[in-house]
Amino acid sequence: MERNREEGSAADEEDGDQAVSWVMMRDQSEDEELEVTPACNPSKTTSKGGVPDPSADTLALRPGSSLMHQDEEKSEWMSEPTISSGEMSGGQAGLLEPERDAPSVSPSSFMDTSAPSLPSTSSSSPFFSNHHKNVFSSSSSSSFSSSVLCLTPPLPPSVELSAVLTDTKLTLDVYQGGAGALMLLWGSIPGQLRGLHYLRLGSEDKPGLDDALNVLHNLTELRSLAIRGHCFYDAQGDPLPGLLTTLPTSVSSLSNLVHLDLSFNQLCSLPSCLLSLPVLSSLLLCHNHLSALPPDIGQLSSLTYLSLLGNELVSLPPGVGQLKALQTLDVSHNLLHHLPDEIGSLEELVTLELSHNKLKQLPESMGSLFSLRELVIYSNDLRLIPHCLNQLPLLKIDVRDNPLGRPPTPPPLPPTPDPTGTKVPELHLGFNQHSFCVSPAGCHVFLPGGAELLFPPGCLLRSRRLDWVEKRPDRKWVWLEEHEILLSRPLELRPHGIKFLKPVEVCVPYHRTKRREVVVRRFDGQSWSTLPTNLRRGSENHSSHPGGRPAKLACCSVSQFSWFMAVSRPVKDSCSVTPAGALLVSSSDPGIKLHFPPDSTVQNRIITLQVLQVSLPEVQALCGDAQARVSPLLCLSQNPNMHFLQPIKVQIPLPSGVTGHTIDISCLHLLHGDPTAQSWTDITSQVSLYVTHLYAVFYITHFSWYWLWYTTQRCVSGVVRKVYQKLKQFKVQFLVLQRKTDPSQVLLQCLPANKVEGRVQSLSEQYDGPQPSDLCDLLEGEQFFAGFERGLDISTDRPDCVGGRLCFMFYSSLKNLKEVYICPAQGQKGPVRGQVSFYRGEVPSNLPEEVTRKRKGHDSQWLATLPLRLPALNSDNSYIMEEVQHPPLNLGDPESGYLTEANLLSISLQIGHDWRAIGINLGLSYQELDRIQYKYRQSL
Repeated sequence: MERNREEGSAADEEDGDQAVSWVMMRDQSEDEELEVTPACNPSKTTSKGGVPDPSADTLALRPGSSLMHQDEEKSEWMSEPTISSGEMSGGQAGLLEPERDAPSVSPSSFMDTSAPSLPSTSSSSPFFSNHHKNVFSSSSSSSFSSSVLCLTPPLPPSVELSAVLTDTKLTLDVYQGGAGALMLLWGSIPGQLRGLHYLRLGSEDKPGLDDALNVLHNLTELRSLAIRGHCFYDAQGDPLPGLLTTLPTSVSSLSNLVHLDLSFNQLCSLPSCLLSLPVLSSLLLCHNHLSALPPDIGQLSSLTYLSLLGNELVSLPPGVGQLKALQTLDVSHNLLHHLPDEIGSLEELVTLELSHNKLKQLPESMGSLFSLRELVIYSNDLRLIPHCLNQLPLLKIDVRDNPLGRPPTPPPLPPTPDPTGTKVPELHLGFNQHSFCVSPAGCHVFLPGGAELLFPPGCLLRSRRLDWVEKRPDRKWVWLEEHEILLSRPLELRPHGIKFLKPVEVCVPYHRTKRREVVVRRFDGQSWSTLPTNLRRGSENHSSHPGGRPAKLACCSVSQFSWFMAVSRPVKDSCSVTPAGALLVSSSDPGIKLHFPPDSTVQNRIITLQVLQVSLPEVQALCGDAQARVSPLLCLSQNPNMHFLQPIKVQIPLPSGVTGHTIDISCLHLLHGDPTAQSWTDITSQVSLYVTHLYAVFYITHFSWYWLWYTTQRCVSGVVRKVYQKLKQFKVQFLVLQRKTDPSQVLLQCLPANKVEGRVQSLSEQYDGPQPSDLCDLLEGEQFFAGFERGLDISTDRPDCVGGRLCFMFYSSLKNLKEVYICPAQGQKGPVRGQVSFYRGEVPSNLPEEVTRKRKGHDSQWLATLPLRLPALNSDNSYIMEEVQHPPLNLGDPESGYLTEANLLSISLQIGHDWRAIGINLGLSYQELDRIQYKYRQSL
């Protein structure tokens, strides 16, 4: 399903898990929860309650929890700050800082990703009642301006001003390149923009971003500002990176700014202008390239939330201890080796995220963090937890994936000098050398095609002769799971029973596939197993092509010989779920999360998550709906396979181009796939499904496949089933070429359509033949046959040839190539105008006479037919290679006409298959062309 991206060799983007944070509301009781539910259809409601009017951009309050649950990435959910009327002055909105005396968090919500509360525009709020009065006149001018102000470009033609500007909020990150509209708006309605409190910009368009940055210093009333990357995706499904590298010094004039989000950009250092923002309380710098923080970061005295997730920090400066108001600090997924002692001065710190670093110890000063409620330190190198943390009774610590209690790892021993000064000998084998000898001294064997075998010294007690052979990728030697692609031919190493005293490294060459992982699979004669795989480049002095780059190798360590092959598959993320609950975040798309609440299982389970990115243009073309949008396809599995005791919370990004504020909830469908039956069912009405600004959240009790669709079509299940089956198939073409020096040598090949043109060019010097066939559909691993017809036959017996037909197995990353020698069938003399036909499945029996010409109508087995000509033999049994002489081209005259049947036939003999296209352009009907083709079928 990702075949259009498999030709690239770029490294996959790796984003870390998103951390956990709680923020309490000051004016809300413990039994109130804030939830965002956009509405476009008043009659359509979700399982979470009624849907408010979208024109007011309203938010619904729902009782039932002590936390504000908002399951988006931490760098995303902080983009909407808390608002309280208690901090309003003169009709201006202020921002509410998180409650410092927040109650402790219940264990049941330990793994939830929570967000600060969002502003409510309910009419019961006194602030919003007064505020709407204050901005009534500006709203009226906005309505007037939207009818006369053109925002195209950079916004789409259908977008009006009211769609992006509402009262004091301007949203320009839902349209690609939308940041460029800020300069346009400033030139038209500067008075209205000066009163902005909230501004969201995308940073994927550099010119538009630069124009927007030049306007920012004029928006002195801003409370919340977001300039983020990863708001949009390219044609391959990869997120577009943010291009922000710094901020202008004039940003320091935004003295009212409370919330700032600069995530997913290219910042290498903290902009100095940020240190001059006096009331900044929330700062998100996730997924940038920060390697250090400035020593005077303590100047941000109002900061309560700081997220530095996914950067390159090696250490924290001592000045971080001066952030006395800080309540949440997230430095996960960095390169931290130690923490400063000054971190113990953060008296108000409630949540500290340190996961996925290189910490070896924690400072004793952390015992002074009496407000600390959550400490996340999993995936570090901690062997001991300080006793001072045991004095904090309300503290919850996540210590998974740490070598606790183990002795310190001793430093590596210096390499022992080899007294003999000899290295492991190298052995380079040719294509005809299928056996080799290995001694107790070891050997580094290089096989043709790029494969390598590394036998360490001492792996054998005595010299042994070993064999290797590459198998044809038949079904007997290949086993693929759903959505997997074969990357190499099966490599058999013999003898199978031999065991080595030390592990032998087997390296199989492969072609890199983007956004997928590569593993080595082994067949022991009875069953297949997946081995731990290490990817590397081959040796510099060994390449599969002379003068080319070393091959990419998938390497594994084995103790005995068998069959090996390289396979690519969607990245697998796994975790063990215990009765205490867990959180699983996709490494290929961090916006996809699975939340396992406590008591969801009695016994431990192994959970596996795979994410398949789907090409949106392909989906739109296949379903016939240009407005259709789809999310990534989720493949969930577990061991043991049984229902969960509690609903599992699944968060998935909304389809590209759809946001929670613009969505029509009646067009959103959640599809459940059955891998066994290959069926899809619309379960939207059967699950609890609601949406936030960027994500859809639903609850399930069993695992399978899930796919989110946004479409106006009816009978969605049938459409999705057909689209999924089409996406699994590859568009292929067949080649039939004859060697120019020997026409009896024929090359047959089946390739994906995007590889055919380059292949034909590379073969054009040595081979000649008809144009590639029309497009056909084949599945990975599907069987097909090539049959020689109309007086042609194969001149030798082959094990893969049955009744004159060659058997193929299609694998998209392999060559699917065979060369054979042909001869005239019995009784044929002189030149033979034959053909090669390709069929699906089993060998067709009792073929009708229609196989001698291109078939029409339904034929479930026939794929394509290509012409093939074999010259006549002379007395020396060599082929007569003289060129075919065509009569001189006669274009006719005005009296008899230019488009006579004889003229068109003469032209066709010289221009080949294009004669029909020329005839159509010259005015002949399809019926007339079909009559001519049938009448002269032996010549054409």
